[in-house]
Amino acid sequence: MTTYGPNPVKEIQNNPIGTKGDLQLLMEQMAEPLGQYFSQDKAYLCLGNTDAHYSRQVAGYEAFSRPLWGISPLIAGGGSTSIWHEYIEGLKNGTNRDHPEFWGYPRDYDQRTVETAAIGLTLALCREEINASFNEEEKNNVYQWISVVNGKKTPDNNWNLFKVLVNLGLKQIGMPFDHEANEQAFERIETYYLGDGWYSDGQTDQKDYYVSFAIHFYCLIYAKLMETEDSERSALYKDRAIQFAQDFIYWFSADGSSIPFGRSMTYRFAQTAFWSALAFADVEALPWGVIKGLVLRHLRWWMRRPIFTHDGLLTIGYGYPNLIMTESYNAPGSPYWGMKSFLVLALGEEHPFWKQEEQPLPKLDTVKTLKHAQMIMCRDESSDHVYGLTSGQYAGFEPAHTAAKYSKFAYSNLFGFSVSREPYGLNNGAFDSMLALAERDNYYRVRRRCEETEVTDEYVYSLWKPWNDVTVETWLIPLDGWHVRVHHIQNDRELNAAEGGFATPVTDPYMGLMKPNQPYAETNFGSSGIVDLFGDRELKMIRTAPNTNMIHSNVSEIPTLTNDLDIGEHWLAAAVYAHTDKELFNEHWNTPPQVFQDDETVKIIHQEIKIDITKVPIV
Repeated sequence: MTTYGPNPVKEIQNNPIGTKGDLQLLMEQMAEPLGQYFSQDKAYLCLGNTDAHYSRQVAGYEAFSRPLWGISPLIAGGGSTSIWHEYIEGLKNGTNRDHPEFWGYPRDYDQRTVETAAIGLTLALCREEINASFNEEEKNNVYQWISVVNGKKTPDNNWNLFKVLVNLGLKQIGMPFDHEANEQAFERIETYYLGDGWYSDGQTDQKDYYVSFAIHFYCLIYAKLMETEDSERSALYKDRAIQFAQDFIYWFSADGSSIPFGRSMTYRFAQTAFWSALAFADVEALPWGVIKGLVLRHLRWWMRRPIFTHDGLLTIGYGYPNLIMTESYNAPGSPYWGMKSFLVLALGEEHPFWKQEEQPLPKLDTVKTLKHAQMIMCRDESSDHVYGLTSGQYAGFEPAHTAAKYSKFAYSNLFGFSVSREPYGLNNGAFDSMLALAERDNYYRVRRRCEETEVTDEYVYSLWKPWNDVTVETWLIPLDGWHVRVHHIQNDRELNAAEGGFATPVTDPYMGLMKPNQPYAETNFGSSGIVDLFGDRELKMIRTAPNTNMIHSNVSEIPTLTNDLDIGEHWLAAAVYAHTDKELFNEHWNTPPQVFQDDETVKIIHQEIKIDITKVPIV
């Protein structure tokens, strides 16, 4: 009988992740497989053969540095890992300009600048281990190498704060640091502040997870380590984090998951790094048991997803290994940015985060307007379904699949969202939660950047132009689990239109499409429907290509309304609903919202809710 060795992935999946000891073990379980991938002198990790827009040398350094987001808190909090000595050796050799595995000095706009932040955190948290393991020459090598970033240019976004982490680390180990570089970084970050705890990630229209796992994350580390010496700024950052937490909690479901949205989704469980940083900084923005539950449930949810190789390495992708959805800056080691969520491991057992019992989410509003994020968040407690209706967000530097990651009408924690394989055809386009328009040539355009937006407690509005002579106004309206979309279109060219609901994964792609006369998609996962409220569109079931949905690798079905638009003015309206429970879906499905229109008004009615949209000519 053949005997097999330990299965690292199975061990990770079996970890209950309920105590500090469990989380320490999880960090060890995720770190140990890295040991066999070090370069000869330990300064690089070679985790795969795909490339990014930087060199393989830099990618190897990135893969070395990013696990330190979790390993350094592990060591600081009294834990251990079998590869810590490799990290000490690699840090010595990588910063030694005379060594063959020298990392090279960061230049302007250099990916190596990003990775210095994890080194800075390691210096700050593990100063006793660093001071004990490095002689003066080796410490000077680290200083000469890492301090270079203070004089380098960075993109005008969260990158400004990498210098702050570097200088925190240098200060903690008793070496000179650049106070002026910190001040310049903070001054620039202040221009991103929007109010109520919200930032944008630079002078841009995007307000995504970078607000939580970058800007707030770094500021909270600073607030903790500098709370005595820079008490006023530390108090400011803590107060803003408290405000942000009251909104950001709406991105999370009771099952531990959160909505996929925006770029860098391959960082996965970094989505909960903000809550970990709150605990690290001793900021009780919510009861400690609630914060603990947010962190641990999220990690449990992710550790049970197929996101690892067979030997326990994190893969590029989101809900599964997937290169279709990646950015040009996603190298094999990039996913280890998610280790930021392990920052709580630096806390001692006596900290209230560990001493308090894990608590579920508090009672939250079923509909919550987040004006700075330009979102209305909706939650259905009967299914753990959380989704956001959004308009106006956009990453202007055009990362991959920008329209899909920022400009869809809805983003769901259960049904995910899809990215296109190509714009030709509805099947390849996978246009869930989008209105896709084509010049009757099967090449589709969707909403990308919005010309105008408005967020109220009743709806999210946008005006967008897929062509210069085609203008679309869109209203997204939440209504008791449903959401209604109203579109006003003025087009000076003939078009085909296709509007998709939520994408539902199909277990068996060889099964037939929608049952005869059944006006919604129904699979083993759940049901998804879209109702044409004006009754002049045809319902089709679009079967997408595999690996286009962010969460589900299966082929998906998207219920889609289609029609032709002659040159002129048009009003479209649809109601969208999805649920993972068939019976509950059917109960709700029988009472959709209603929409009526006359020459002056579109009226949306559902139960006791009445909303009027005044028809105004598009100028």
